[in-house]
Amino acid sequence: MSFTGVGRFNTIRGTIEGNVREMVKLLERVCICDKPDIVCFPEHSPTIGLSLEDGVKTAEENPGEIFSKIAPIAKKYGVYVVCPMYEKKNGHIYNAAVLIGRDGEYVGSYYKIHPTVDEIEGGITPGVEPKTFKTDFGTIGFAICFDLNFEDVIKGSVENGAELILFPTMYRGGLQLKIWAFKYGVYFASTFAGEGSMIVDPLGRTLAVSSMHSPIICKTINLDYEILHIDYNWRKWDSIKEKYGPNVEIDVSSPEGVFMLISNLKNVSVKDIIYEFQLETRKEYFHRSIKIREEALKKIRSGRTHLMNLPFFTSPSHESIKI
Repeated sequence: MSFTGVGRFNTIRGTIEGNVREMVKLLERVCICDKPDIVCFPEHSPTIGLSLEDGVKTAEENPGEIFSKIAPIAKKYGVYVVCPMYEKKNGHIYNAAVLIGRDGEYVGSYYKIHPTVDEIEGGITPGVEPKTFKTDFGTIGFAICFDLNFEDVIKGSVENGAELILFPTMYRGGLQLKIWAFKYGVYFASTFAGEGSMIVDPLGRTLAVSSMHSPIICKTINLDYEILHIDYNWRKWDSIKEKYGPNVEIDVSSPEGVFMLISNLKNVSVKDIIYEFQLETRKEYFHRSIKIREEALKKIRSGRTHLMNLPFFTSPSHESIKI
């Protein structure tokens, strides 16, 4: 969802109240029209229009006043809501993504691990953990704005089980979203203050983009999936389809040599199918390849009595070339 705020009011409190009122309206609209399982607002949405200094001053402990305005809507429609805001906890101020459950209760907060220099100098405490949350549809993680530039956030989230990473932000992210989605085989959903919020699949493909005319984007995704390399696995595709038909999808991305295996079966998961047909995930295949390479090099080295004298090469001068 893209949300630009309502503009600066005469007072700090007036700006926040105006933003929250508009957030509630948008949330009601999307819940009625699209019936989503989860909704995410952009970075520090309640304080859009305020300076960093003023925003930090308004930080709340949760559940707090802002939370109390959003939570009833989450409960009314049975939807998870992510409300990014400045949060106060144990005397520290964090740039937070606050997760509200379907029941309107506080689930937890992710704290921006890599605030900008201005944020840190302005009083924002960096988070230390790529925290993930288990929901009734899968495990979600977060990256907030500047976090996207740092691989430890994405890698840590995936290692902690994230299948979908939500990205509330003040910049679009663009190609970075697709790179991380593809590299780590995870869904991304960005929420930007202006046009350009995106939903990206684990093959790095854009599924939806928001615009001025369509600030709300919504897609149905299946989190029972796995990314596999084509090598060796492709021989078993026909057998899988013969047994499970359209209930199992094999979504191939040929240029990258990978595919996404998706199960739409209630009682048979992707993990079950991988085990049944002895498939190898992309991660497992790469690890096996590295191990075999290392073993091959070890054999070569063990058969030598001395190192070969290698020729010395000077670095070529760099000149403009046509390719």
